[in-house]
Amino acid sequence: MLPSLSRTLAFPLSFVLAIGACSSSGAASVAPTSSTVAVASPSAALAPNPTPPLTPVPAPAFPTTLTDDEGTAVTIPVAPQRIVSLTPASTEILFGLGAGSRVIAGTEADDYPPAADALPDVATYEAVDVEKIVGIEADLVIAGGNFFNPPEAIARLRELGIPVLVLYAPDIAGVLADVELIGDAIGLPDAAGEMTAAMQAGFDDVASATAGLDRPRTFYELDVSTGTIYTVADESFSAEMVSLAGGDPITTGSTTDYAIPLERLIVADPELILLGDAAYQVTAAQVKDRTGWDVMTAVRNDAIRPVNDIIITRPGPRLVEGLRELALAIHPDLVLPSAAPIPPLP
Repeated sequence: MLPSLSRTLAFPLSFVLAIGACSSSGAASVAPTSSTVAVASPSAALAPNPTPPLTPVPAPAFPTTLTDDEGTAVTIPVAPQRIVSLTPASTEILFGLGAGSRVIAGTEADDYPPAADALPDVATYEAVDVEKIVGIEADLVIAGGNFFNPPEAIARLRELGIPVLVLYAPDIAGVLADVELIGDAIGLPDAAGEMTAAMQAGFDDVASATAGLDRPRTFYELDVSTGTIYTVADESFSAEMVSLAGGDPITTGSTTDYAIPLERLIVADPELILLGDAAYQVTAAQVKDRTGWDVMTAVRNDAIRPVNDIIITRPGPRLVEGLRELALAIHPDLVLPSAAPIPPLP
């Protein structure tokens, strides 16, 4: 994989081709699970007999066996206290669920929340330091599937007796399912349910705001640094994000190949070009200077806009923020309802 694309698909940008970017989950749609809270009704409050005391919600039971996104049954013997995260997305989820104090190591690309920067690094895009993970006595490792982390490293960790939960979210439903899977794995299912419910509400707000709008043909640029043009694949997580944001995504014509020939892109004739690689100094002026691109409607109309690819393609708690930015890039005059940060800022 080319260097620039690897950073787009992996750590700093967490694109879900590799995870997640970097999001994560069993692809099945999982309904948000809210915290279980007993509430006395008004009629009960007026009853002559005292209301029985509330029954405490039992703590999640361990050991527990969960099925990860690769179909592997993973047994977690006790509530994990020494967690290693091998993707930036899972790091964000863990901190968002309130388990940041239990995360003892991460990746070189962990950049959010700021506290994650201080974690020891045990993974790069190319490799995982199995010896270091064993040495720090990890009791749970959360890894990225679809070759985001090397399968041989995952297999070795399991051989050494460390539970490894592998996540890969092919779509938004998968992202939500992975948040809940992590919640189950660390003993915080209620917090995970609250997070996914808030995320789903945010997705629904954007979808409602963009319903009925014109849907411009939208090319989301991931990388062109080596001459090959990379964009979103058919039926992919990022194509779904563009659709929810009110665009008509131009895709590669394949569910597995993220490269698109220039000829196909010219025929698709984007009305809008979004630069997911803008963080790497790619500019609209550079796009206009590319050979053959001048025939595209977006180039002729100066409809080339930078976007923050990290929050748009990293499958974690800030995905709603990314969807909102994407929607405003596609429809600059769009009015969106206010939304609380997910997770709430301290």
